[in-house]
Amino acid sequence: MPDKILDDISHRRYNPLTDSWLLVSPHRTKRPWQGQQEAAVEAKLPEYDPKCYLCPRNTRASGDHNPDYAKTFAFVNDYSAVKEQQPDYEPEPSSNDLSSLLLQAKSVKGVCYVMTFSPKHHLTLADMPASDILPCVDHWTRIYANHLSASNPLTEAANKLQLSVAREQAPIPKDEYRYMQIFENKGAAMGCSNPHPHCQVWTTSTMPEEPGKEITQMTKYKKQHGRHLLADYTKLELEKQERIVWQNDAFLVVCPWWAIWPFEVLVLPKRHVRALVDFTDEERLQFAETIQEVTRRYDNLFECSFPYSSGIHQAPLQGTEEEIENSYLHMHFYPPLLRSATVRKFLVGFELMAEPQRDITPEQAAARLRECGGEIYRSRKN
Repeated sequence: MPDKILDDISHRRYNPLTDSWLLVSPHRTKRPWQGQQEAAVEAKLPEYDPKCYLCPRNTRASGDHNPDYAKTFAFVNDYSAVKEQQPDYEPEPSSNDLSSLLLQAKSVKGVCYVMTFSPKHHLTLADMPASDILPCVDHWTRIYANHLSASNPLTEAANKLQLSVAREQAPIPKDEYRYMQIFENKGAAMGCSNPHPHCQVWTTSTMPEEPGKEITQMTKYKKQHGRHLLADYTKLELEKQERIVWQNDAFLVVCPWWAIWPFEVLVLPKRHVRALVDFTDEERLQFAETIQEVTRRYDNLFECSFPYSSGIHQAPLQGTEEEIENSYLHMHFYPPLLRSATVRKFLVGFELMAEPQRDITPEQAAARLRECGGEIYRSRKN
């Protein structure tokens, strides 16, 4: 275990992925809670909802009709955050002009997609076996492959793919973009507006802040040590056995040393994988199994449909050879629940004004999640 004293004193932990620190306050887990509590109502959803914009055969807000799909379905978001077609804007900076120094802006182009995980309205990833999550992994992989820049070294791996989703069955872009962010917001607590199981895929002409910071740090680490940052971190966690939640032959799930959210986990491949297109057939299945394990353990922890935001960070669609080779695919899960199904963590006050802070240690959180394996609690109750 970490030095025993860290279980009882306030201390800071370093995040080498983002070059940032957070405050850990394990002694605060004993404080009473009289603040806001979330509703813990388990609504029973129908397998098909005629009013749902994502169910098969239904009409979306745009007037388009969904096909009678059997597994996954991806389409351009009817309310995309970025536009494909718009004027460029990037004024020439001037050192003598205060506006150009302090009021900077540049245009961002891109396209946003919605991708359903299943035609069944009432399911979540936690309810689905790995074999049913595998088509989601295949669809993510195909969308990513379709959007790779022609000059990207990963196109060689992409051209060899044999997936359940053909090239023409996934969105094909009109232009090339810099980065693709695949993410899921699950639950009303995370701002999800539709309970139908789905994720979003946003592509942008610029590099977003979070993956950009990570690639910068991974590149710096590789230059200094000649090894991949997350490969070393995976090796270290396997040696220490302190924050591991679960693992299979290909993937490791940990509550990272630097976790901000109470039950935050990080999914890491056990070998250097730059992006989804690097996975073997067996690794894609084991990735699906890993996602199922994480989401089921979340639901079992407080016996509720556990809210979270998750996302895959991987090599950019367009970038230097150094950026591509230094990238190391990983998946973040950020869940807000703290003490129960009704008490959540808020990033406010000190955390907004100074730096992130957590109470329960990652080691304690990992121990709790390790105990939550087995069948999903809903099955035991039925």
